[in-house]
Amino acid sequence: MFENLSLLTLQQYWYFIVSLLGALLIFLTFVQGGQTLIYRLGKTELERTLIVNSIGRKWELTFTTLVTFGGAFFASFPLFYSTSFGGAYWVWMLILFVFVIQAVSYEFRSKPKNLLGQRTFDVFLFLNGFLGTILLGAAIGTFFTGSQFQINKLNLTQLPQSGSPIISQWTGPAHGLEAVLNLTNVALGLSLFLLARILGTLYIINTVEHDKINQRARKDLMISSPLFLVFFLWFLISILTKKGFAVDPATQMVYLEPYKYLHNFLQMPIVLILFLLGVILVLWGIGLTLFKKSSRGFWFTGPGAIFAVLGILLVAGYNNTAFYPAVNWSLGEGTDTFNTFMQSSLTIQNSSSSHYTLTVMSYVSLLVPFVLAYIVWAWRSINKVKVSEKEVEENTHSY
Repeated sequence: MFENLSLLTLQQYWYFIVSLLGALLIFLTFVQGGQTLIYRLGKTELERTLIVNSIGRKWELTFTTLVTFGGAFFASFPLFYSTSFGGAYWVWMLILFVFVIQAVSYEFRSKPKNLLGQRTFDVFLFLNGFLGTILLGAAIGTFFTGSQFQINKLNLTQLPQSGSPIISQWTGPAHGLEAVLNLTNVALGLSLFLLARILGTLYIINTVEHDKINQRARKDLMISSPLFLVFFLWFLISILTKKGFAVDPATQMVYLEPYKYLHNFLQMPIVLILFLLGVILVLWGIGLTLFKKSSRGFWFTGPGAIFAVLGILLVAGYNNTAFYPAVNWSLGEGTDTFNTFMQSSLTIQNSSSSHYTLTVMSYVSLLVPFVLAYIVWAWRSINKVKVSEKEVEENTHSY
């Protein structure tokens, strides 16, 4: 079946799979968002325990999805993995670090006489929720704003003195951290942080049986939601009105095209509908919670976040677009040096694995629906009963 597909079709299929994993990862950051609310919504030790036990039941899903996302990107588009993870290592090391301290915090937070104390682990959880989401957003933002790296595949034929050929070289001085100096990247990072906070708020309302916590959560939602819209619109307007990194399908040359990402939306109406549906569902879930006092807003905003993020990621890579642009604006836009530097940009065609590798992986991907079915079953089983004071007191496993 898959072996009969063209290489381009397989590349497009796997870019969709990786984008879907990325969208699921952003949805699952409701755990990170909830962690930033522990002391804002919980005013007593018992209230904070209720919140931590609510979101703590799902922290493994976010961590596992992050690892799966990285593994899928490595297997399907290894040149992106080696360039970004090998060059922008400071930003990825920070992301991994804050996720590691999250795991440690949930393991030791409630242990009696732990060395650092419960408050320290709560600070770690906040850092994971704050830095983890902003840095992820800034890293995704570089799909539209570009990064400073150069690719030379001819190095594969030349063995350097070190004994290991290097085909990608990062030229940015901060090795990835320079992404936070770009306002578009910062806008997306803050958008994802606030989206995670909104999702965390809605999840707590949906799963915690405590009137005071839910009242505070709705008040916080009234603050986070407008701020999210401001930064999200800032990011969206920025990418839709800027020049994008287009690829000539005949020559594979990369060039700047005015309104490229707007054109991508208009030329891929299914992606546009998916994105708009996602935005509507996000707003619907927020409105349902604020104005109808419903506890089910999470089940609209959550899928909406998946659809919206998936649409944004597809626009970054489909329709002859470089999904990981190489750019150095200091060289002067339009100059020969700038254009030569830009030819190192990565596309789904020049950065993917071989036809054979993608084919084998595609057969493995058929197991994904079964894994998702298990996750849904486990989710429903864990959330069958809302977290309450009685449930926490009777439960022997408390975070």
